[in-house]
Amino acid sequence: MFAAPPAVVAEVFAEIPVKYRRRAASSHWIDVQFPGQEIPSFLEGPCFDAAGNLWVVDIPWGRLFRISAAGEVSLEMEYDGHPNGLKFLADGRALIADGQNGLMLFDPARGTIEPHVARDLLEPFLGLNDLTVARSGDVWFTDMGLSGLQNPNGKLYKLSADGRLECMLDGLPSPNGLVLNKAETVLFLACTRANAVWKCPIMPDGSLRKVGVFVQLSGGTSGPDGLAIDEDDNLVVCHNGFGAVWVFSAIFGEPKLRINSPRGIYTTNCAFGGPGNRSLFITESQSGTILKVDLEVAGRRLHPPVLASSR
Repeated sequence: MFAAPPAVVAEVFAEIPVKYRRRAASSHWIDVQFPGQEIPSFLEGPCFDAAGNLWVVDIPWGRLFRISAAGEVSLEMEYDGHPNGLKFLADGRALIADGQNGLMLFDPARGTIEPHVARDLLEPFLGLNDLTVARSGDVWFTDMGLSGLQNPNGKLYKLSADGRLECMLDGLPSPNGLVLNKAETVLFLACTRANAVWKCPIMPDGSLRKVGVFVQLSGGTSGPDGLAIDEDDNLVVCHNGFGAVWVFSAIFGEPKLRINSPRGIYTTNCAFGGPGNRSLFITESQSGTILKVDLEVAGRRLHPPVLASSR
């Protein structure tokens, strides 16, 4: 439908040190997701704290890593869980979408992690995947489990700032990454097994109506995973299993830039950070690598309006 966009190759920002790579160890998560393979780490959930440190999670081994602005990696937490999405709150604590335990609350100052929301009333979650936090304090999160086109039973939840938990969408094929636009009038939702990103308009009463496909991808061994919004309200999509991250125009969903991984194909999630939030940091999960690309520089070098949204 569209011409191929300009492309850049990301650079390596940091890697999980050899001393933290688990080998010849057993993990139920790996047995299900990558049977017969050795997975020393599998990174996800990049998010910056108020001090400018980048945090990532290690799903199969229940670990949280902190990465300094200089790329130095330290292990800050290890617990019995499968952490996936991570977002810091205004008070310095972080919420974690954990596939095993539900929504967890992590306090880096105290070095503690505890359950925050473990189930929907009396029903356990399928397996939480990712989350995003609105300015109001509402937390949107996805319950993906092993859902897919063969069993589209995934859910999208909203935990209101006053503590009310509401299922906003049901019957979803593997709901994964999610992000709000700048005005917080639209929620973008990655449905991985459908290889699509949905656009979910938020009505004045808070409900979701006229949900539709915003971007339909193809190829790869998986599908769209983590999402982000740039300063011009354009949508950034991590194409897991394809080894690329796409930037799509805010209004038309037209591909404006392709960012290729120099390491592997598991480009799972991303976060903006660095000076002026101009750089995009990407987890290449299986290699234990965090990639980086300066989108402002890439846009100027390749095509002046590459990151400019249509007005």
